[in-house]
Amino acid sequence: MFSTSTYAERRNRLRSLLPSGVVLLLGNDESPMNYLDNTFHFRQDSTFLYYFGTDIPGLVGILDLDNHEDVLYGDDFTIEDIVWRGPQPTIAERGRQAGVHRTGGIGEAKVAIENARRQGRTVHVLPPYRPEHNIRLFDWLGLDPRETGAAASVDLIRGIVAQRAVKTAEEIAEIDKAVALSADMHLAAMRFVRPGLTEAQVMAVVHQTALAGGGNLSFPIIATRNGQTLHNHHYGHKLEDSRMFLLDAGAEVESGYAGDLSSTFPIGQKFTERQKEVYNVALAAHEHAVSLLQPGRPFKEVHLAACTVIAEGMKELGLMKGNPGEAVREGAHALFFPCGTGHMLGLDVHDMENLGEVYVGYEGKPKSTQFGLKSLRLARELQPGFVLTIEPGIYLIPELIDKWRGEKKFTDFLNYDKLETYKDFGGCRNEECYVITEIGARLLGKPLPKTVDGVEAVRAGS
Repeated sequence: MFSTSTYAERRNRLRSLLPSGVVLLLGNDESPMNYLDNTFHFRQDSTFLYYFGTDIPGLVGILDLDNHEDVLYGDDFTIEDIVWRGPQPTIAERGRQAGVHRTGGIGEAKVAIENARRQGRTVHVLPPYRPEHNIRLFDWLGLDPRETGAAASVDLIRGIVAQRAVKTAEEIAEIDKAVALSADMHLAAMRFVRPGLTEAQVMAVVHQTALAGGGNLSFPIIATRNGQTLHNHHYGHKLEDSRMFLLDAGAEVESGYAGDLSSTFPIGQKFTERQKEVYNVALAAHEHAVSLLQPGRPFKEVHLAACTVIAEGMKELGLMKGNPGEAVREGAHALFFPCGTGHMLGLDVHDMENLGEVYVGYEGKPKSTQFGLKSLRLARELQPGFVLTIEPGIYLIPELIDKWRGEKKFTDFLNYDKLETYKDFGGCRNEECYVITEIGARLLGKPLPKTVDGVEAVRAGS
């Protein structure tokens, strides 16, 4: 936890951004795998963690906007709980750590909400993403689980996004730690990979590094020889000398803040010539995007600039043709880059995504519906204190190539005959984390090798 004053100040700031009523913030409960006592790793709701700092299940927080009172609700451990799980601070003790001086049991929270509704007061809630949240909103507010998303308070969402989007110095220090540990995870994989291993063996080394460093995973590891599959969580393939390995993995530190890095390296000790050519195009797009990071610039401009570098590079390799700028405007480049250049990072690896990308990344403005561009999670104007990723990549997806060729799509821009010879290529990307400063941007954590020579030097020493 941060200092007591940090959480009190955060809640007071939120209160100043909202109209009247009460704010209901639901903490997460345990989630059983296959029976009640066998649970998944517990992770607190990030917004609850942000305002109350308490990382145990079964809690609810209420902010009374009119009476300037905050209350933390939860049930204390019984002696039977203590037998199995050991002694724990009381809810009152946890409240005092977060600057909350009034606490109560969960049943009292339900009564408080019922009283607020009886008085005709607005109860501000967030869109739920967990089953227990839906159940509680149905029980306490009578909300149909199919309608809870629409019933969420836009004022509350906007207020939280305005706060959490701009990271304080103490938050940035925690993200720095998470990204540094993430870099250790990637270096461990770079040094460990060799032909004949399985993806699962590499994944295990990456996870071990996170745990040994005092953290855990900020999201399920992507560790694959098939880098063209963007979120590949299958670890069953054997590694072959002629292929590349794509790792997307990040650490979460004790405070809950996340890191998120990607790296691509040869399974053998050196890239092939064809791998170098494509890898260097993706790297050029990455470096160009980084060079454009500064306050006041819309991130959509950064994304489109990276897309243009990719289109230009693909044209030089004979995989595209025509005008690269026009190809990007039409969306032809998305055959190679069907996703976004980056996203916000913080207590969530895709920060505040449960609140809605349209608010987090677009300030309430509509997103594009164009293939590729519609997957850009961040488009808004950058501000000092924003923390984000940079991760343009190039992916040769055989199924997408076949689909577009069959539809005769973008034939003015795509060289389908040559693309046939690249369908076994896979994919590549590098990913780094940056904080926007008053004059530009600063790399977080510690740098990973990205150039061909730098990556091959690590592989040669493995």
